[in-house]
Amino acid sequence: MKSKKIGVNTICTHVGEIKDEQFKGAISPLYMSSSYAYENVDIKRYPRYFNTPNQEALGKKIAALEHCEAGMIFGSGMAAVSTALLAFLQSGDHVVVQKTIYGGAYNFMVEEFPKYNIEFDFTDGFSEADFASKIKPNTKVIYVETPSNPLMLITDLEMISKLAKKHQLVSMIDNTFASPINQNPADFGIDIIIHSATKYMGGHSDICAGTVAASKEHMDKIWNLGKNLGGSLSDYTVWLLERSIKTMGIRVKAQNRNAKKMAKWLDEHPLVSKVYYPGLKSHPDYKIARRQMYGFTGMLSFELVPSINPQAFMEKLLMIKQSMSLAGVESTILSPSKTSHALLSAEERKRQGIAEGLLRFSVGIEDKHDLIADLEQAFEAVAKKQIQKV
Repeated sequence: MKSKKIGVNTICTHVGEIKDEQFKGAISPLYMSSSYAYENVDIKRYPRYFNTPNQEALGKKIAALEHCEAGMIFGSGMAAVSTALLAFLQSGDHVVVQKTIYGGAYNFMVEEFPKYNIEFDFTDGFSEADFASKIKPNTKVIYVETPSNPLMLITDLEMISKLAKKHQLVSMIDNTFASPINQNPADFGIDIIIHSATKYMGGHSDICAGTVAASKEHMDKIWNLGKNLGGSLSDYTVWLLERSIKTMGIRVKAQNRNAKKMAKWLDEHPLVSKVYYPGLKSHPDYKIARRQMYGFTGMLSFELVPSINPQAFMEKLLMIKQSMSLAGVESTILSPSKTSHALLSAEERKRQGIAEGLLRFSVGIEDKHDLIADLEQAFEAVAKKQIQKV
């Protein structure tokens, strides 16, 4: 089936599926073997080589979703990030990194790159000049994340692609917050597309995985390092992930709709001082987001007015779970300073604009009026408590 001529939900459901030739089942069979024949076979399969039947099939689905030639599945999003970066960087090289990125990726660069004598610079902003000013003679990679975690800032992908090509650099993006449903960076010329598949691809808060999509040429380099680092994923989890991706299109679109409603509602609430969501016209990057995204994602962040304690507010929520991670069908909320960006110093969080009172809201597929009711009762509870203190 040629993925370029079919819709995204059809890709999610059918591309890369394994036909059950023996029993004619409707879904891909699961091959649990960790040992395969090596004589008289077309492919010498081995789990660490990312080429078991289920790994190979899901890689095709990931590639089709991201409009790329090849895809790989990893044991976590960070395994995908670290393997992709190290595949194109060696001692003496330099990488330009977007100002705000996932805390785990930031910590990986800060703690591990010096051990390999790999240089890195974070940009001061998001403009072409900000990125261009950091490029050095030994620069090899530009790394971005858009929408960014947790402030939902948008980086112009076409600009990044052109800048990278001008300087013969490899461009990489963490596309997790958008998902392939909302954004396809390869269409703008980005070379390497990375996902924490734990998030929207898994979608049910029960899978830990990562993916990379790229050209065959670039993927050969990633595969060569990946087989040595050993960050492959068990076939059972690969099979579960393939199952989950079948509904990704309809899940994400429902989350998009809910998040936009929540963003507008929160933006008008008197106890909210600021909302970060690229689907709001007040967002500074709204025009860029409209140009390069199909939908604005199910993620948003917001800050409460100073008089409201963020932790007290979260503890009053009844349905929206105070929980780590994101993008499940259930709505969750957390404090980035205590979770996703806890590894950053207070000074670095401040530099990135991550306030201690910032809350990140992963909007699920619940009915919007139930989500609003839960938020409203929590606001009323903390406001009442504040009045009693006074």
